[in-house]
Amino acid sequence: MISVKVFPFNAFQVNTYLIYDETKDCIIVDAANYNELEDETLNNFIISNELKIKYHINTHCHVDHVLGGYFVEKKFNVGLTIHNDSKIFLDKAVDQAKMYGFNLKETAKVDKIVNDEEIINFGNTSLKVIHTPGHADGSICLISFDGKFVITGDVLFRDSIGRTDLPTGNYDILINNIEKKIFTLPDDFTILPGHGPSSKIGYEKENNPFFN
Repeated sequence: MISVKVFPFNAFQVNTYLIYDETKDCIIVDAANYNELEDETLNNFIISNELKIKYHINTHCHVDHVLGGYFVEKKFNVGLTIHNDSKIFLDKAVDQAKMYGFNLKETAKVDKIVNDEEIINFGNTSLKVIHTPGHADGSICLISFDGKFVITGDVLFRDSIGRTDLPTGNYDILINNIEKKIFTLPDDFTILPGHGPSSKIGYEKENNPFFN
């Protein structure tokens, strides 16, 4: 059985997800922990539940989503799993962090590059990667067909979509990816976004103002 734990971290309240099953194998999605308290919160949950971190996946590499990567790498010996197109943001993260008031000294190394429709396996669980640029190059979403959820990063939120006015943003591409790659999922699938509350595919198709 798949379990999902979410921690909203740092000033941008990025949703950091831990996905794990009965084997205790676990992946972290978007480790955004920034200060010692957030580091301790993440670490204590992992230790107390005896979780084994197999991957740290970034939905995209905007600075607010990569703040905890170096901590995870040093603590659990797990680097980043990203789409290759995200590297441009990772390379600039330390400098960009200063613009937002973050003291980011180093980012995690990249362990694995994933591609569209690749399957990531851990324990008895599998997630399907879908490449969904539009908010940022290299953005990916992660689909669990067994768990009936999709982690959307900053692509799709409850009642909203990711902003497209940042570098590499493209409104038309984002809308097309949501319609063709996310809204084709069953209506009862849960949306787990990069910020804010969860939603459902059916709800967003009917109520999201960007599609109605």
